[in-house]
Amino acid sequence: MDFSQQLEKFIHFLKNERNYSPHTQSNYRRDLLFLVHFIGQHKIDRSLAREYLLALEKNKFSRRSIARKLSSARSFCRFLVREKRLEQNPFESLLTPKLPKKLPNFLYPEEINALLGSTEEKTPSGLRDRALLETIYGTGLRVAELIRVNLSDLNFEEGEIKVMGKGSKERIVLFGSKAREALHHYIDEGRAKLAGKKKAAALFINHHGDRLTARSVEEMIVRQARKAGIAKKVTPHTLRHSFATHLMAGGADLRVVQELLGHVSLSTTQVYTHITKERLKEVYDSAHPRADR
Repeated sequence: MDFSQQLEKFIHFLKNERNYSPHTQSNYRRDLLFLVHFIGQHKIDRSLAREYLLALEKNKFSRRSIARKLSSARSFCRFLVREKRLEQNPFESLLTPKLPKKLPNFLYPEEINALLGSTEEKTPSGLRDRALLETIYGTGLRVAELIRVNLSDLNFEEGEIKVMGKGSKERIVLFGSKAREALHHYIDEGRAKLAGKKKAAALFINHHGDRLTARSVEEMIVRQARKAGIAKKVTPHTLRHSFATHLMAGGADLRVVQELLGHVSLSTTQVYTHITKERLKEVYDSAHPRADR
């Protein structure tokens, strides 16, 4: 079997059938190139899967990198089984190294307010940036989902956005009055100036009327965070984490948050219960007169 050829077919599958972002495709390709090189002309079986794990450890990859590479190998072999190139997935039963729980980075409400207040709303791009920040924080969208949103996907009357998420799964996300107001200002006063004579379908566009890229959104958020005086690293995912954390802290049901985030597994969403507990401890320790413990 030509594994290099099968890898290209797998990447094509991720792009066209699973609707994965270019960034995710790139990560899979990088991880699996190491696997393809390791396999060479050998047969993929359980013995080789175990040898691959040992090779990863020998190359001194971190636990997190090993876990990701094994996950990529598992997905790739699952695809090969589906394509009838393998009878069974030898990575399915291979134990993944246990990882320490890492709490996602998020912003406190006062930091969110500073970030949102850092935009220049007298220019078309400033109106766009404010609307984009309000939307991503108000909906919890992934940046790859956000940039794919078209103007026609907005429903102002219901406060909803139709989104195409991971695995080409469509879902509806909600937005509130602040995002609604910012979106109205951007669409009414800024978007047409950015589009010029171009008929753009995308909701968020650049000065050429083209759809914003994930990189341009990331760069804008970093720039605005610096302008707002926020010292910690801020990414689009930080706003998504903040959205979920603030919902949980406000008493939202875990399954509602799961649905809004588009998580397949409830266990993925449960990390936000840990965040809110950490926040409770922090507030207690700083506010209660007898909290010295």
